[in-house]
Amino acid sequence: MRDALRHIYGNGIVFFYYLKWPFLLGYPALIYGADYPRHWSMDAIWVYCLALIVKDFVYLFVLKKRHGNKA
Repeated sequence: MRDALRHIYGNGIVFFYYLKWPFLLGYPALIYGADYPRHWSMDAIWVYCLALIVKDFVYLFVLKKRHGNKA
């Protein structure tokens, strides 16, 4: 059970690392451009992707500048 949860967690990290931008831009294009039906779970994933992107920008522009770009 523990290994299964680790694999699910790792897959989630990889999924959202590579697909947050295409999903954030593509899902609204599907809804408004191709009449794709909306579903609450897809909307929740879209909001989560938006939150991850906001977090990335906050880290990139606020926290790195505060620490003087020390890596």
